[in-house]
Amino acid sequence: MTQNDQPAGPRSREERRRNAVRLLETELDVWVGTADAAGVPTLMPLTYLWDGEAVWLSTRPTNPTGANLAASGLVRLCLGTTRDVVHIEGAATAFTADELPDGVGDAFAAKDGWDPRKDPERYDFYRVALQQLRAWGTVPELKGRLLMKDGRWLV
Repeated sequence: MTQNDQPAGPRSREERRRNAVRLLETELDVWVGTADAAGVPTLMPLTYLWDGEAVWLSTRPTNPTGANLAASGLVRLCLGTTRDVVHIEGAATAFTADELPDGVGDAFAAKDGWDPRKDPERYDFYRVALQQLRAWGTVPELKGRLLMKDGRWLV
């Protein structure tokens, strides 16, 4: 859906869940929001992999995003447009390339054609377990936008 292609009315919560999963499966990048211990926010677009249960990110551990993810484990992710928002709150666990579960590195590399494990700089991976997911388009969809709570789908 583009900014100009709005549905005739509010989508059902089931439709919004299907759309959220579709975006998780097909988008190349996700907006990643973190904060440091002083509360200074960082917002960066990162390539990601959706494995059907969690989102995998990769960035250098020395970047603000990597340092924040490793320190607090708290993250917010956003997909879609301003009129088709998927907003995720999650808990991140850091992995070095050597610690990755079987298949994750290869799947990550296959999705976008970029393999952080082959970069001369060190890149770590972060598994984001979804805790809450909200999805909405415009004001009529604000009610009922919470589709996942405590890692469980509500619809």
